[in-house]
Amino acid sequence: MESRWVALDVGETLIDETRVWSVWADLLGVPRLTLMAALGAEIATGGDHRTAFEIVGAPHWRELLPRAEDLYGGFQPVDCYPDALPAVQELCARGYRVAILANQPARRTPELRALGFEPDVMAMSDEMGVYKPDAAFFQKAVELMGVADPALVAYVGDRVDNDVTASAAAGMHPVWVRRGPWGVIQELPQELRVGTLVARSLSEVVARIDDAWR
Repeated sequence: MESRWVALDVGETLIDETRVWSVWADLLGVPRLTLMAALGAEIATGGDHRTAFEIVGAPHWRELLPRAEDLYGGFQPVDCYPDALPAVQELCARGYRVAILANQPARRTPELRALGFEPDVMAMSDEMGVYKPDAAFFQKAVELMGVADPALVAYVGDRVDNDVTASAAAGMHPVWVRRGPWGVIQELPQELRVGTLVARSLSEVVARIDDAWR
Protein backbone atom coordinates (compact mmCIF):
# COMPACT_ATOMS: atom_id res chain seq x y z
CA MET A 1 0.00 0.00 0.00
CA GLU A 2 1.35 3.41 -0.97
CA SER A 3 2.25 5.69 1.94
CA ARG A 4 0.06 8.58 2.98
CA TRP A 5 1.54 12.06 2.93
CA VAL A 6 0.97 15.04 5.19
CA ALA A 7 2.00 18.26 3.44
CA LEU A 8 2.27 21.44 5.48
CA ASP A 9 2.11 25.14 4.76
CA VAL A 10 4.63 27.39 6.54
CA GLY A 11 3.30 30.85 7.50
CA GLU A 12 0.91 30.63 10.47
CA THR A 13 1.08 26.84 10.25
CA LEU A 14 4.67 26.20 11.31
CA ILE A 15 5.84 29.80 11.69
CA ASP A 16 4.23 32.59 13.73
CA GLU A 17 4.41 35.69 11.52
CA THR A 18 3.95 38.25 14.30
CA ARG A 19 7.59 39.28 14.16
CA VAL A 20 7.70 39.90 10.41
CA TRP A 21 4.56 42.06 10.53
CA SER A 22 6.05 43.96 13.47
CA VAL A 23 9.23 44.56 11.47
CA TRP A 24 7.15 45.97 8.64
CA ALA A 25 5.16 48.27 10.94
CA ASP A 26 8.33 49.63 12.52
CA LEU A 27 9.98 50.12 9.13
CA LEU A 28 6.95 52.01 7.81
CA GLY A 29 6.70 54.10 10.96
CA VAL A 30 3.14 53.07 11.81
CA PRO A 31 1.88 51.54 15.06
CA ARG A 32 2.00 47.75 14.94
CA LEU A 33 -1.66 47.50 15.90
CA THR A 34 -2.62 49.79 13.01
CA LEU A 35 -0.90 47.65 10.38
CA MET A 36 -2.29 44.46 11.87
CA ALA A 37 -5.79 45.94 11.97
CA ALA A 38 -5.47 46.87 8.29
CA LEU A 39 -4.33 43.32 7.57
CA GLY A 40 -7.34 41.91 9.39
CA ALA A 41 -9.72 44.22 7.53
CA GLU A 42 -8.40 43.03 4.17
CA ILE A 43 -8.68 39.38 5.18
CA ALA A 44 -12.23 39.88 6.48
CA THR A 45 -13.38 41.42 3.19
CA GLY A 46 -11.62 38.86 1.02
CA GLY A 47 -9.03 41.35 -0.19
CA ASP A 48 -5.34 40.93 -0.91
CA HIS A 49 -3.46 41.22 2.39
CA ARG A 50 -0.75 43.28 0.67
CA THR A 51 -3.31 46.07 0.29
CA ALA A 52 -2.83 46.62 4.03
CA PHE A 53 0.37 48.49 3.17
CA GLU A 54 -1.57 50.92 0.99
CA ILE A 55 -4.21 51.39 3.67
CA VAL A 56 -1.56 52.63 6.10
CA GLY A 57 -0.09 54.97 3.48
CA ALA A 58 2.81 52.92 2.14
CA PRO A 59 2.13 52.13 -1.54
CA HIS A 60 5.92 52.06 -2.05
CA TRP A 61 6.36 49.05 0.24
CA ARG A 62 7.87 46.81 -2.47
CA GLU A 63 10.89 49.11 -2.62
CA LEU A 64 11.50 48.31 1.03
CA LEU A 65 11.52 44.51 0.66
CA PRO A 66 15.33 44.13 0.86
CA ARG A 67 15.50 46.33 3.96
CA ALA A 68 12.59 44.51 5.60
CA GLU A 69 14.24 41.14 4.99
CA ASP A 70 17.49 42.50 6.39
CA LEU A 71 15.76 43.60 9.58
CA TYR A 72 13.74 40.39 9.83
CA GLY A 73 16.77 38.16 9.40
CA GLY A 74 14.82 35.13 8.28
CA PHE A 75 13.13 32.46 10.39
CA GLN A 76 14.44 32.24 13.96
CA PRO A 77 13.67 29.72 16.74
CA VAL A 78 11.41 32.30 18.39
CA ASP A 79 9.18 32.29 15.28
CA CYS A 80 8.34 28.58 15.44
CA TYR A 81 4.99 27.67 16.91
CA PRO A 82 5.81 25.46 19.93
CA ASP A 83 3.97 22.49 18.45
CA ALA A 84 5.48 22.79 14.94
CA LEU A 85 8.69 20.77 15.12
CA PRO A 86 7.23 18.14 17.50
CA ALA A 87 4.29 17.68 15.11
CA VAL A 88 6.53 17.08 12.10
CA GLN A 89 8.69 14.68 14.10
CA GLU A 90 5.66 12.78 15.43
CA LEU A 91 4.10 12.42 11.98
CA CYS A 92 7.37 10.99 10.66
CA ALA A 93 7.64 8.64 13.65
CA ARG A 94 4.12 7.36 12.98
CA GLY A 95 5.01 6.39 9.44
CA TYR A 96 3.57 9.27 7.46
CA ARG A 97 5.63 10.81 4.69
CA VAL A 98 5.91 14.53 5.37
CA ALA A 99 6.34 17.48 3.01
CA ILE A 100 6.69 21.20 3.65
CA LEU A 101 5.45 23.08 0.58
CA ALA A 102 4.47 26.74 0.79
CA ASN A 103 4.41 30.20 -0.76
CA GLN A 104 7.77 31.46 0.45
CA PRO A 105 11.12 32.68 -0.89
CA ALA A 106 13.67 29.96 -1.67
CA ARG A 107 15.88 31.02 1.25
CA ARG A 108 13.26 29.74 3.71
CA THR A 109 14.17 26.12 2.88
CA PRO A 110 17.66 26.23 4.46
CA GLU A 111 16.29 28.40 7.28
CA LEU A 112 13.72 25.75 8.16
CA ARG A 113 16.35 23.01 7.98
CA ALA A 114 18.51 25.05 10.37
CA LEU A 115 15.56 25.08 12.79
CA GLY A 116 15.46 21.28 12.74
CA PHE A 117 12.77 20.57 10.15
CA GLU A 118 13.75 17.50 8.13
CA PRO A 119 10.71 16.35 6.15
CA ASP A 120 10.88 13.91 3.25
CA VAL A 121 10.28 16.75 0.79
CA MET A 122 10.64 20.50 1.24
CA ALA A 123 10.35 23.23 -1.38
CA MET A 124 9.16 26.82 -1.43
CA SER A 125 7.10 28.37 -4.21
CA ASP A 126 10.05 30.39 -5.53
CA GLU A 127 11.92 27.11 -6.02
CA MET A 128 8.88 25.40 -7.53
CA GLY A 129 8.10 28.27 -9.92
CA VAL A 130 4.38 28.08 -9.08
CA TYR A 131 2.29 29.64 -6.33
CA LYS A 132 -0.83 28.87 -4.32
CA PRO A 133 -3.71 28.90 -4.94
CA ASP A 134 -2.90 27.95 -8.56
CA ALA A 135 -3.65 24.34 -9.44
CA ALA A 136 -0.13 24.14 -10.87
CA PHE A 137 1.31 24.47 -7.35
CA PHE A 138 -0.50 21.37 -6.19
CA GLN A 139 0.33 19.47 -9.36
CA LYS A 140 4.00 20.27 -8.77
CA ALA A 141 3.60 19.22 -5.14
CA VAL A 142 2.27 15.83 -6.25
CA GLU A 143 5.25 15.43 -8.58
CA LEU A 144 7.73 16.30 -5.84
CA MET A 145 6.12 13.83 -3.45
CA GLY A 146 6.03 11.18 -6.15
CA VAL A 147 2.48 10.09 -5.40
CA ALA A 148 0.24 8.54 -8.03
CA ASP A 149 -2.97 9.78 -6.42
CA PRO A 150 -3.41 13.20 -4.73
CA ALA A 151 -6.00 11.56 -2.44
CA LEU A 152 -3.03 10.09 -0.57
CA VAL A 153 -2.14 13.62 0.57
CA ALA A 154 -3.55 15.67 3.45
CA TYR A 155 -2.64 19.33 2.99
CA VAL A 156 -2.41 21.34 6.22
CA GLY A 157 -2.67 25.13 6.20
CA ASP A 158 -4.21 28.18 7.84
CA ARG A 159 -5.89 29.83 4.83
CA VAL A 160 -9.23 28.80 3.38
CA ASP A 161 -8.44 30.30 -0.04
CA ASN A 162 -4.83 29.25 -0.53
CA ASP A 163 -4.82 26.00 1.41
CA VAL A 164 -8.23 24.44 2.02
CA THR A 165 -10.17 25.27 -1.14
CA ALA A 166 -7.17 24.93 -3.44
CA SER A 167 -5.94 21.60 -2.06
CA ALA A 168 -9.45 20.13 -2.11
CA ALA A 169 -9.82 21.17 -5.76
CA ALA A 170 -6.54 19.34 -6.45
CA GLY A 171 -7.96 16.12 -5.01
CA MET A 172 -6.15 16.28 -1.67
CA HIS A 173 -7.70 16.09 1.80
CA PRO A 174 -7.74 19.60 3.33
CA VAL A 175 -6.79 20.19 6.96
CA TRP A 176 -7.48 23.68 8.28
CA VAL A 177 -5.49 24.99 11.23
CA ARG A 178 -7.46 27.85 12.76
CA ARG A 179 -4.68 30.08 14.01
CA GLY A 180 -3.10 33.27 12.77
CA PRO A 181 -5.10 36.11 11.16
CA TRP A 182 -6.52 34.07 8.27
CA GLY A 183 -7.32 31.09 10.46
CA VAL A 184 -9.43 33.05 12.93
CA ILE A 185 -11.11 35.44 10.48
CA GLN A 186 -11.95 33.31 7.44
CA GLU A 187 -14.85 30.86 7.34
CA LEU A 188 -15.26 27.62 5.43
CA PRO A 189 -17.62 27.68 2.46
CA GLN A 190 -20.65 25.44 2.90
CA GLU A 191 -19.43 22.86 0.41
CA LEU A 192 -16.22 22.26 2.38
CA ARG A 193 -17.71 21.99 5.86
CA VAL A 194 -17.98 18.26 5.38
CA GLY A 195 -14.68 16.75 4.34
CA THR A 196 -12.33 19.30 5.92
CA LEU A 197 -10.55 18.40 9.13
CA VAL A 198 -10.55 21.52 11.33
CA ALA A 199 -8.09 21.90 14.21
CA ARG A 200 -6.83 24.66 16.49
CA SER A 201 -3.22 23.49 16.64
CA LEU A 202 -0.77 21.13 15.00
CA SER A 203 -0.90 19.01 18.14
CA GLU A 204 -4.58 18.48 17.44
CA VAL A 205 -3.82 17.78 13.77
CA VAL A 206 -1.40 15.02 14.76
CA ALA A 207 -3.91 13.51 17.19
CA ARG A 208 -6.68 13.49 14.57
CA ILE A 209 -4.81 13.15 11.27
CA ASP A 210 -6.37 9.79 10.42
CA ASP A 211 -9.73 11.59 10.29
CA ALA A 212 -8.54 13.52 7.24
CA TRP A 213 -9.11 10.40 5.14
CA ARG A 214 -12.54 9.50 6.56
